[in-house]
Amino acid sequence: MIVNTRFFFGDQATKAAPSTFSPASYAQEKYESEIAPDIDKRASDLATVVNAIKADPAAAAKQYGVATGSSTPVYSVKFTGTATKPDANGLMQVTIPGAPADVKIFVQTGPAVNGTAIRDATGKVDFSQFKNQIDYQNVGAELNNQVKKLVLANLDKTTIEGKQVSVVGAFQPINPTSLVVTPVKIEVK
Repeated sequence: MIVNTRFFFGDQATKAAPSTFSPASYAQEKYESEIAPDIDKRASDLATVVNAIKADPAAAAKQYGVATGSSTPVYSVKFTGTATKPDANGLMQVTIPGAPADVKIFVQTGPAVNGTAIRDATGKVDFSQFKNQIDYQNVGAELNNQVKKLVLANLDKTTIEGKQVSVVGAFQPINPTSLVVTPVKIEVK
C-alpha cells in the first residue's frame, strides 16, 4: 500500500487538494460587478410597488418581484424621502411621498444587516449553484457584509435625521405594514 501511495508536501498538497468554496470571495466578486448593478437596473419606485402589493399581491409579484422557489418575492426599489435618526437596531425610518400612510418604510443602516434580500433580489443567485444550504446562507451574509463595507461604512447616522435620502435597495415584504429595505445605494442630500 505504501508503494502505491503518493505523498504531497507544501505547494503540491495545496494544488492537489480540492478547492474549497469561499462565500466571502463569491460576494466580493459578484456584489459590485453583478448584484448591486442589477438591483439598481431593476429598481422601481417604492410607492408604486407598495401600492401595487396592497392592491393585488400576486400581480405585483409578477410585475415587480423576483421569487426563488416558493419564497416570498423580493422587490428592487428606489425612493427619496425624509430620514429619521436610526434606532438602536440601525433601522432608519424614511417618510416617502406617495407611499401608503399605514406602511412604515425602514432602511437598514447597520451595524447588523439582516435578511437575504440582496442575495435573492436578482434571481441570479440560486440554491442550485451551491454545494449545500450553509454555503447558500453564508453567501447571503457575505453580500450583507459588502453592503456594510461599501454602502454603510461612511454613512453618518448622527447627522442624518431630517435630511433627504435617496435609496436604491431591495426588500422582502414579510410584514406588509413595516417594510425593511436593504440598501445598495444611499445618497444623503
